[in-house]
Amino acid sequence: MQKRHFGPLEALVPVVGQGTWQMERDDPREVVRALRRGIELGMTHVDTAELYGAGVVEELVGDAIAGVRDRVFLASKVRPEHATYAGTILACERSLQRLRTDHLDLYLLHWRGALPLEDTLRAMTTLRDEGKIRAFGVSNFDVADLEAALELVGERQIACNQVLYHLGERDIEHVLLPFCERHHIAVVGYSPFGSGQFAEAGSWRRSVLERVGRAHQATAHAVALRFLVRRPALFAIPKASTLAHVESNADAGDLVLSDAEVAEIAAAFPVGEPRSRLPFM
Repeated sequence: MQKRHFGPLEALVPVVGQGTWQMERDDPREVVRALRRGIELGMTHVDTAELYGAGVVEELVGDAIAGVRDRVFLASKVRPEHATYAGTILACERSLQRLRTDHLDLYLLHWRGALPLEDTLRAMTTLRDEGKIRAFGVSNFDVADLEAALELVGERQIACNQVLYHLGERDIEHVLLPFCERHHIAVVGYSPFGSGQFAEAGSWRRSVLERVGRAHQATAHAVALRFLVRRPALFAIPKASTLAHVESNADAGDLVLSDAEVAEIAAAFPVGEPRSRLPFM
């Protein structure tokens, strides 16, 4: 599994990790098995949030990482309505309890809400200084939000911005991704298969992915993932609650696409016109 420097961090993080959104709907035993298998295959970036299943998913992740915590780059998120100074610290402590760990590698503000960003980021800094988190970042932040955050904490403090990014939703490539690249902020794409919007079997777009996949003995989903992490700042956290899906996702980690293949995929899934608002799910 290919690893890269993650924004300003010294740590090397796999380009393909594991997301956990809506895993409370899945069989808990299968979830734990899938997450553990993903870790075995090198997808050691595991992302969760206090929001997911009202803490249930963090507990499942805690089960999955038991005994292998030292191998995992563990991320969670605070809900924006909890993100006062004291509320952020309390939310982090509760996440640590559910995950059964003494620290997070990454802690994110899930999206920008109505509470003062200054208080949230001050709490993140306190948590980092106390060793409760190694780094902090944001999720669903547009350029204006990132500018506000950088104004408060300075350059090379925001580790990442986690955003919606899949083949049918490439809007971040217009402005947001270049901004993050200039400011050494990793971009983590969530829902990289579009949450039900992946190219349908039998469609000409799907045939492009399958044709490229055959050349590499990889699935269409693995090809899509590789395309989405093709630039150094890009990472992806697909959700997979079955072993077959986990193994397909892991195949993307070492896949090498040619320039011609990248161009063919890009033409089949055009970036589209820029929008005024950041896509959000």
